[in-house]
Amino acid sequence: MPMFIASLLVTLAVQIQASLVVFTPPILAPVAQGDVGVSAASVGLIIALIYLSSVPSALLSGLLISRLGAIRVSQLCVLCASFGVVLMSTGDVFIIVLGALVVGLGYGAVTPSSSTVLADQAPTNMRSLIFSIKQTGVPIGGAIAGALVPYLMYSFGWKEAAIIVGLIGVAVIFFAQFIQKKVDRISLNAPTEMQSLSLLEPLRLVFSNGKLRELAISSFVFSGMQMSLGSYLVVMLTERAQLTVSVAGSALSIAMIAGAIARLFWGVLADYGFSPRSVLGFLGLLMGISAAAMCLVHPTFSVMLIYIFSFFFGASAVGWNGVYIAEVARIASPGRAGAATGASLAMTYSGVVLLPTLFWLIHVLTESYTLGFLVLGTFAVWRGLLFYKKSE
Repeated sequence: MPMFIASLLVTLAVQIQASLVVFTPPILAPVAQGDVGVSAASVGLIIALIYLSSVPSALLSGLLISRLGAIRVSQLCVLCASFGVVLMSTGDVFIIVLGALVVGLGYGAVTPSSSTVLADQAPTNMRSLIFSIKQTGVPIGGAIAGALVPYLMYSFGWKEAAIIVGLIGVAVIFFAQFIQKKVDRISLNAPTEMQSLSLLEPLRLVFSNGKLRELAISSFVFSGMQMSLGSYLVVMLTERAQLTVSVAGSALSIAMIAGAIARLFWGVLADYGFSPRSVLGFLGLLMGISAAAMCLVHPTFSVMLIYIFSFFFGASAVGWNGVYIAEVARIASPGRAGAATGASLAMTYSGVVLLPTLFWLIHVLTESYTLGFLVLGTFAVWRGLLFYKKSE
């Protein structure tokens, strides 16, 4: 088996496990709320804490990779994420908060470490596709969580389900050990300028480069749109279009499945059809138009059209990640893929936290979901158009 295939399988497994952990608390919340003593809606704060602690982790990932090796950092990421979800099984509010922060510390460095591995090994003419395959681990992890966690929860209990999800991470760590020494020799011997424990140094790396800066800011907008789609689509469809929760949930499922499939399609397109910048620009336009289209729904609107709109919304707002991460790794100088990806993802995770919060504030002030989608959609179109201009 070629080494880059083995590395792809390991990084995919790491991404799936990290995603499985992040998607687990919202599934546990409705059953766990009685034992924890807070409402299930509070799980939104737990997700926000995960992404907040992901920011410093992502920023420091380049330094950790240069000191420990990319696969070793991936193993530590899985360990932190898995231990964090086990901490949540205690049912104590303060320990659950601590667990969320620990999960975030692991989650933040997952993509930078895997990007370092694949940037060193992926064939140039397949880079976007390979990164897109690895990034399908996010929706795959979510899909596994949706199928596995309810089964574990109702078979053994919600606390036991959290512990089992954590134990799966142990298997992933052992799986990664098969290639750890060979792969980490590459990342440890690569040139790097990351020498100090600084949160600003990787940000300077990104914001001093016009193309990396453009990608980072765009990811802030695109990730905010992605999280807002996942957070608000169902409630908007139930309130504005008066759909049942099951039908609205089906629309969200279609969007997520479309995003998983589209990650591969856009990756192929960026490798063999158009430039990555053109693909990302098109995706910005498409997610903005799709957000506006969803605002057209009303109680007599065709459910089939809603499903079609959801498909394109998901294909763009969920499908952009692989091409983006591959492009960051390509632009970064040798040995800097992890640091550049980490700093870019710090912006990405900030968008996940801040833009859905802006959406929520718009709704509080106007009682309108459509205005929130229109505002974020306008941001997405703006960033999409900028990809068609010459960068610095």
